[in-house]
Amino acid sequence: MGHTDAGHTHPVNFDPTATEPDPHPPARSAGRAVRIGIGGPVGSGKTALVAALCRALGDRLNLAVVTNDIYTTEDADFLRAAGVLAPDRIEAVQTGCCPHTAIRDDITANLDAVELLEQRFPGLDLVIIESGGDNLTAVFSRGLVDSQVFVVDVAGGDKVPRKGGPGVTTADLLVINKIDLAEQVGADLTVMAADAHRMRGELPVISQSLVRTPDAPEVTDWVLAQLA
Repeated sequence: MGHTDAGHTHPVNFDPTATEPDPHPPARSAGRAVRIGIGGPVGSGKTALVAALCRALGDRLNLAVVTNDIYTTEDADFLRAAGVLAPDRIEAVQTGCCPHTAIRDDITANLDAVELLEQRFPGLDLVIIESGGDNLTAVFSRGLVDSQVFVVDVAGGDKVPRKGGPGVTTADLLVINKIDLAEQVGADLTVMAADAHRMRGELPVISQSLVRTPDAPEVTDWVLAQLA
């Protein structure tokens, strides 16, 4: 698709690393819990990763979770049913709009949910904020989170990392998820990893399967490093 002028089509090209200006200033971090955002496309395994982190860290940290869904509380309900944290440590935000709006453009509802958890559990160490499922452009405002994890999965094809987008190129950590499915869907993990590193430069990439390593050890270590 492009602009047509005198019978000629001019393609429109976008820098896959480009991001829009963050509408919010970075939040002051002194005296409050570290906030880590987890985003990524629908079905990439965000909620399963949040559950794994809660299981791995729930006994070690004063931890709480905020989930985002457009119309339901399904992700929060899943986490509560799984018993990964006490139910009152999980707050659900119903965005009623595109997920990126509530994590970047108007972050009020998420900030309110975090504040409620901080009042309920003084001295929180960590709040994980899970975005609703969105596309490769979805990134969190630094006014909401201190660090962002972006999750993609092999079922989307090995082309996903090289498609770029701010989620892939700028997140503090990229997770290539569900690598146990690579053979079934014909995804080349070597290509995915190489493209991810090429698009991200020095920013870290972790490939994982929660079937093989249910406690997500590498991501858990990365989260602990953010708290350190």
